[in-house]
Amino acid sequence: MPTWLITGCSTGLGRHLAQAVLERGWNAVITTRDVLRVQDLADTYPGTALPIALDVSDRAQVAETVRQAEARFGRIDVLVNNAGHGYRAAADEGEEGDVDELFATNFFGPIAMVKAVLPGMRARRHGTIVNISSIAGRGSQPGSGYYSATKFALEGMSDALRREVGPLGIKVLVVEPGAFRTDFSGRSLQQSGTVIADYNDTAGRRRKENETTHGRQPGDPARGAQAIIVGAESDNPPFRLLLGSDAIQHVRAELAAQVQELEAWKALSLTTDFPQA
Repeated sequence: MPTWLITGCSTGLGRHLAQAVLERGWNAVITTRDVLRVQDLADTYPGTALPIALDVSDRAQVAETVRQAEARFGRIDVLVNNAGHGYRAAADEGEEGDVDELFATNFFGPIAMVKAVLPGMRARRHGTIVNISSIAGRGSQPGSGYYSATKFALEGMSDALRREVGPLGIKVLVVEPGAFRTDFSGRSLQQSGTVIADYNDTAGRRRKENETTHGRQPGDPARGAQAIIVGAESDNPPFRLLLGSDAIQHVRAELAAQVQELEAWKALSLTTDFPQA
């Protein structure tokens, strides 16, 4: 049976994914900063669930998690980098400590996890890496620049990674969810304590206290978890897997706008080549 290692399993998409994997009878290393929040899953599936306390920004914990997973189950077949959180601030309002922590959790943490599991995957010439991104990894909104930057970085690294490890039998899948009915816009959403009035009508409209979508998002995390499993288990998965009707709409509009701009400025772009003989 396959072994999945999933980060950020306390709530939301990560918890639903861990439960779905365990319900299939597969092994699951279920990690979260507070391991007591997944103890119920471990108690329900004592033979196949391994709960581990993990802060992905702590390199020693990352290494120890992979060591324990391989000691218990022999190998890691699927890594799911799900741990992360949102952050709202205008670019001008972002606080250095907040931004450093955001990148440590949303970007450098997943990369540390990837580097920790790759030696085993390379040795077996088999494995799947699933990096949970966002539609914010395709285009950003006022107030979400820093969060989007972490997801753009994760997608850029994933794009190179898939070309590097694909010939070794390792698959890389980026998941881009739309808005899901989880704690993402509630408990886990952080924001800058700096407020600049000039941004009240742009980034300010999306500050946490003005959030109106929490609890009404269209995405069902249980269904999202099932879609991730289908994608990860596919022999020929997409590089980017969109989740949700809003994700399709958002990315389609973003791509159309990019093509329109490319065509509008193509003539100027072409003037920069050396003249052909």
